[in-house]
Amino acid sequence: MTTLPPWQSEWFHPTYHCHGVSMNRSDVTDLIIEAKVTRGITWAQVAERVGRSKEWTTAACLGQMAFDAAGARAVMEAFGLPPEAEPWLREVPYKGSLPTQVPADPLIYRFYELISVYGTTFKALIHEEFGDGIMSAIDFRMDLQREPDPNGDRVRIEMSGKFLPYKTY
Repeated sequence: MTTLPPWQSEWFHPTYHCHGVSMNRSDVTDLIIEAKVTRGITWAQVAERVGRSKEWTTAACLGQMAFDAAGARAVMEAFGLPPEAEPWLREVPYKGSLPTQVPADPLIYRFYELISVYGTTFKALIHEEFGDGIMSAIDFRMDLQREPDPNGDRVRIEMSGKFLPYKTY
């Protein structure tokens, strides 16, 4: 096996062995999606078993968060995953791992487009209200709901991130 430079993540190497297991996080995600489809499980049902929000649980199942031991066991049970999946469910992931810079999936692209159009507005309004800083994506909550509308149902997404001011020194 070739040793990767430290700036490269294990996610870029197709045969990386973690914890002595010949599997990678992508393999685990594929198994989860396959089981979700074949078993007819919803993300909300999995989240209930894990004891977390459907938004966080979905992100974790898709490889963007790490489960604790109890959460990993609940996911393994819900999806019938092999024991080799557990270390990957608990491994800190390489976050923000979309396959391309500009997303090709139409739904994900709408968020890219939304930031392209409204990003400067978000920035201006947050700075006006809070000062110079950022909204955390680490100390963060999200809620997604269906909002009935006579002209067609709407997607309601509420995001709440801690404000982190830039420090002077």
